[in-house]
Amino acid sequence: MNLVEQQTTARRDFLKAGAAALTTSIFTGNVRGANDRLAGAVIGIGRMGSGNLEFAIKQPGVEVVAVCDVYQPHLEDGLAISQKFGAKPRAVADFREILADKSIDFVNISTPDHWHAYMTVEACKAGKDVYVEKPASTHLEEGKKMVEAARKYNRVVQAGTMQRSGEHFKKAIEIVKSGALGKITLCRTWINGEMAEGIGNPPDSDPPAGLNWDMWLGPAPKRPFNANRWGVHPELGDKRPFPYFRYFWDYAGGMMTDWGVHLLDIVHWAFDEPIPASISAQGGKWWINDDRETPDTLMVAYAYPQNFVATFESITGTTQNPHPGSGPGTLFCGTKGRLFVSREVVQVTPEKRSDLKAREIKPSNKMNLAHWANFIDCIKSRQKPISDIETCFRTTAACQLGNAAYRSKLRLDWDAERESTVQKEAHPYLAYEYREPWKLVV
Repeated sequence: MNLVEQQTTARRDFLKAGAAALTTSIFTGNVRGANDRLAGAVIGIGRMGSGNLEFAIKQPGVEVVAVCDVYQPHLEDGLAISQKFGAKPRAVADFREILADKSIDFVNISTPDHWHAYMTVEACKAGKDVYVEKPASTHLEEGKKMVEAARKYNRVVQAGTMQRSGEHFKKAIEIVKSGALGKITLCRTWINGEMAEGIGNPPDSDPPAGLNWDMWLGPAPKRPFNANRWGVHPELGDKRPFPYFRYFWDYAGGMMTDWGVHLLDIVHWAFDEPIPASISAQGGKWWINDDRETPDTLMVAYAYPQNFVATFESITGTTQNPHPGSGPGTLFCGTKGRLFVSREVVQVTPEKRSDLKAREIKPSNKMNLAHWANFIDCIKSRQKPISDIETCFRTTAACQLGNAAYRSKLRLDWDAERESTVQKEAHPYLAYEYREPWKLVV
C-alpha cells in the first residue's frame, strides 16, 4: 500500500471534523514577526506547481507541510521534489483537507485555470493567504469574487504574474513612467511559435489509473475523459501535463489568457492598472488541424481611456518575432522613442532628432524567487503584494474581454459601473454556472 492509500482513512475523518472551517474566517489580523515560521501547502503538482513547490521551500522561515493533487503520480512527484530540499510534507488528494487545517497559513494554487477562483475564495474564507497562478480565473465574473473575498477576509492574495518582481521589468516601467519616451500612443504585445502538428485528435477514453477525473473537472461541465483536455499522454511517456487544457473554453482561454496576461500586465502596470474602454478581435483556427477550441491565430485591439491603443497578437506557425528582441514581449511606442521588454532584455531605441539615449538592460535577478519572497514578506507585514489579486483581475479581465470579442464577433464597450460589457450578447462568455455541488460564494 502506497503513502497516499495509507492516508485515505485518516483523511476522511479529518474532513468530517474540519468541514465547518470551510465557511468561516479565522483571520486574526496579527502582524507576524520576522522570525515566525509559516506553514504552507501547494495544490496542483503539475509543471507550474512543481516549480512553485521548489520556490516555496527555498523561502526562509517557510515550511511546506502538504502537497495536493488529484493524480496520484503527481503526489508522489511532489514528495520526491520536497525530499530533495529536505522537506517532508504529507500527501493529500482532496484540497478541502488543506483548507480545513487551521495550522496551514498559506496555500499555493497551481491547478488548471478553472479551479483558481473557487479555491482562492474558499482559502480566503478559511483564513489562509493565497499565491494563485495566473490567469486569475476562467471567467470575468469569477475574478470579481476573488477580489471581493480577499478584501472581505483581509487576506494577502498574490497572483503569479511574476514579471512584476523582475528588476529589469521594474526599470522598464520606471523609464515609461518617467515620460522619457514622450507621448505613448501604441503598445504591442505578441506570442508566436511553430506548432505544425498541433496537439492531435485523440479519442475520448477511460482516465488513467490514479486520476480522479471528476475532481479534476470540478466546477467545469461534465465531460468524458480526453487526453488533450487533461494534457498528459502517458502512452507517449509524458509525465507532467502540458497545458493543453488551455486550448479548451471549459478550462481556460487559449494563448490570450495564457501569455496575454503576462504581456498586457506590463502595459497595465505602466499605465496604473486601467481596463480598456473598447475591444475588438479578429482571428480563427486557420492553421492547425487538431481538436483545440481556441484560435491558433488571433489579434485583439484595445482602446484605453488614457488615449492609447494596445494590441495582442498570437501566431501559431512562425518563429519570426515582430521585434528584433528575443521571445514574447511588450513594445511601448512613444513620440521620442520605443521601449521593448521581454524576459531576456530591455531595449530603448530613440526616434530621430530625439535626445533619448539608446539603452539595453539585462535581467539581474530571479523573478520567481523574488515574487515568492514578496508574498512571504506581505504575509508577515499584511501589506498588499506586488501582484495583488486586483491587478491580476484587471489584466485577466482585459484578456477575457478579448476572447469575448472574438467569440461574439462584436466590438465591445466596457461599462465601468457594472463591470461588464455594454453589449449583452457578450455576457455568456464572461460567466458560467458551476457544476453541482460546487458553488462560488464569498
